[in-house]
Order: sequence, then C-alpha cells, then structure tokens
Amino acid sequence: MKPEALREALRTYLLRRLEALPEQEGYRTLLQDYPKRGGKALRGLLTLYSALAHGVALERALPAAAALELFQNWVLIHDDIEDGSLERRGGPALHHKYPMPLALNAGDALHAEMWGMLLSEEEKVLEEFYELVRRTAFGQHLDLSWTLSGRLITPGEYLEMVRYKAAYYTAVAPLRLGALLAGRTPPEVYRQGGEALGVAFQIVDDLLNLTASPAYGKEKAGDLWEGKRTLILAYFLEEATPEEKERTLRLLGLPRSQKRAEEVEWLYGRILQSRALDRARREAERLKEEGLSLLEPALASLPDLEAAQALLGVLSTLVERQA
Repeated sequence: MKPEALREALRTYLLRRLEALPEQEGYRTLLQDYPKRGGKALRGLLTLYSALAHGVALERALPAAAALELFQNWVLIHDDIEDGSLERRGGPALHHKYPMPLALNAGDALHAEMWGMLLSEEEKVLEEFYELVRRTAFGQHLDLSWTLSGRLITPGEYLEMVRYKAAYYTAVAPLRLGALLAGRTPPEVYRQGGEALGVAFQIVDDLLNLTASPAYGKEKAGDLWEGKRTLILAYFLEEATPEEKERTLRLLGLPRSQKRAEEVEWLYGRILQSRALDRARREAERLKEEGLSLLEPALASLPDLEAAQALLGVLSTLVERQA
C-alpha cells in the first residue's frame, strides 16, 4: 500500500476516534487542532509498515499506529509550552492560539485518548508504550534542565539525550511494535538500528530549524531563541573563540523575552559561517548508513518483503528530509 493511502487510513481512524468526544465549549475542536494540521505522520506510518512487514493486517495495526501519532501530538503540545515555542506545523503553537491552561489540558486529554486506543492490546504492546513514554520524558528532562541551568553540553551529551527524547519513539518503538503486534519478540537490532536512525532524524530536524524556508512550518532559528542545546551548537562552541563562547553563553542564558534580535542574528550568522552544519550533516549521514546497514538484513527475512522495502524507504526519509 502506498504511503498516501496509509496516511489517509491512519488520519481517518484517528480523527474518527476524536470526533466521538464531546464538543461542549470547543473541547473536540481543541483536541483535533494539531492532528488536523497534518504533518508527515512518519511514526504512525513506520508502525503500519512494520506491522504489515511482519504479517499483521492493516486493521489490526491501526490502533497502535494511531496511538503513537496521538503520543506525538500531546507531547508536542506540552513541548511547545515548556519551550515557549511560537509556531507548530505552519500555525501558532496551541498555547498561543488558545489560553495556555486549555492547551495544557488538551495535551493531557490526548494522552488519555492514547491509552484508550490501546485498551484491547496485549500486555507487551502496552509495555512498549510505557517504555517510550518514560524514555521520552527523561530525555525531555535532560533537555529542559540544560536550558534552564544555562549549561553548555558536549556532542556526546547531546547524542545521549536524543537517544532518550527522540530516537526511541521515532524509530525504535515503531519497529518493535510491528513485531509485537505479530506476536513476535523484536530482535535487538531493531533497537540498535532504530536508535541510529532516530538520532539522525533529530540532527536533521535541528539542521532544518536553522536552514529551512518559512514554508517548512518552523520558526527561523527557533532553537536559538529557545536556547536549545543541539549538536550544531556543541560543534560550533568546540571551535569558537573564548569571546564567542562567552557571548553565546550570555545570550543562551537569557529567557526568550529578554533576548535581543540582533544578538540571535549574530549567533545565527556565526553558526552558518562555521563548520558546525557540515559536521552535523556528516554525522546524520553516518548514523543513517549505520542504521540501515543493521536493519536491512533483519527486515529482508520478514513475511511481507514489499512492506519491508517500503519500511526501509520511510526510515531513509527520516534523514533525507529537505526544507
């Protein structure tokens, strides 16, 4: 089945579940806001292809795939509030479109709906969702702690944080869920290869934050305004002069409301002039090749080879995204 058809099946199932909710005081409208904005639905799509490749019927796989998409949406709502983000998927962040308490509650409600979609799943599938939620929360704790404390980090610290915050739920969990839905034990290579590709995905996301056109739906240099600790920033600081490091640390230590636009533009320009972007691109490409080389032999033995090839294609897309 083509990605467009799978995405449509996933979107239809997800919105149909949300449309069953009450509409008093705009409740349903609020919860549907982020899901209706679109997006690539990469995690849900990966879950569906992984399940199909393992011999699972589409209808059987849809609830878990939709639940993972709901996870992505409620986490984004909370993440945008925590980071003070202005935009999401080409529109205002939910807490800028609606009062912040309502946006926060919408995230909590989608979290509950996620578990509701999983009520009929077997214990191992529930355990996998528990694992991805707790890993993501710990990674977010690291990310927020570094930003709030003003501490600069090394490339190694960034990579460790991203393994928790993004890599597991982006690539590892979808691979494992496909096997679990088929009643199979996921091989360890799913974790190893998925981690490499998931980390590469986040590095590319950070690159796009600095290089993408406005049409991509991300605020230009939003990571710098929010003080995010990225691999790009870590690479830049490795080669920066002591004066540049001091100026960068002073800027990143300020809350967004106190950052001056000219200072953010200075840091943005210096990063673009440095080797940091090229180094990050090379690391993402290295991790992509590592991940695919681990996963290709394992996926070649699955029951549905056509779906397995499509799965590899979507996994490659994680790193090949363009602005």
